[in-house]
Amino acid sequence: MPNFPRRRAKNAAAQAKLPKTSRFSRFARRARGEGLDKPRHRGIYLLPNAFTTAALFCGFYAIVMAMNQKFEHSAWAIFIAMVLDGLDGRVARLTNTQSEFGAQYDSLSDMVSFGAAPALVIYEWSLRGLGKLGWIAAFVYCAGAALRLARFNTNIEVVDKRFFQGLPSPSAAALVAGFILLMVDQEVSGLELRWISWGIAVFAGLSMVTNVPFYSFKDVNFRKSVPFIAVFLIALVFALVSIDPPKVLFPIFIAYGLSGYAVLVWRLAKGKPVSLIQTEIDSDDPSERH
Repeated sequence: MPNFPRRRAKNAAAQAKLPKTSRFSRFARRARGEGLDKPRHRGIYLLPNAFTTAALFCGFYAIVMAMNQKFEHSAWAIFIAMVLDGLDGRVARLTNTQSEFGAQYDSLSDMVSFGAAPALVIYEWSLRGLGKLGWIAAFVYCAGAALRLARFNTNIEVVDKRFFQGLPSPSAAALVAGFILLMVDQEVSGLELRWISWGIAVFAGLSMVTNVPFYSFKDVNFRKSVPFIAVFLIALVFALVSIDPPKVLFPIFIAYGLSGYAVLVWRLAKGKPVSLIQTEIDSDDPSERH
């Protein structure tokens, strides 16, 4: 007949060899991270958001320089913000670091760099001489930029990727900054051109909230091989811009600002639909929104 007390004694002896644990041992293990899965903290990607932060700094710098009556510095800061804004999304896609945080942060940075900054710069340079009409024109531009960015974030999945719905806010900012840079280069006072400045601010602000299609260049495949002449033409463009940037850049921005209306007239003449809303929704790609 088995001796049950011996088994119990053997088990008891085995248990006696184990270290004694107290009721507070689980808290000690948690503090040391033993036996527990450490919670993963949600962070942000450094590289693409660093470009976005730099663009935000350029927009803030443009405002500060406008307060100090250094409008040439303000205009160049807005142009640099444009370059950085174009790089952050591409860097995020190349490094696979797209995130919803980056998309929202990019929109807020765009609002400062391409919404508030150009409006305040052109107001300080020229529109303040018109009194109420001046700051109303600046507000129309600023509000148009805010509405444009909000509509872009909500319609990004259903709009034809080949075209922007309304003038993009960086292009509108370039239109304003390019005009200021050209006039400063020609040593023309902003007070002498206040009505032209008023028209440019209102035109840019309203163009951002229209449904006019502006070509987005998103269907251009930069990874595809191109003829040798294409590389030469790119070098030629850089050379022409470097000759006299204010006189070369502003006509380019004017041409793009009017190109959407030319496309609109062409579509109406051909009887094609003007709406950019797609009938088939593309796959969700958050990388387009960084």
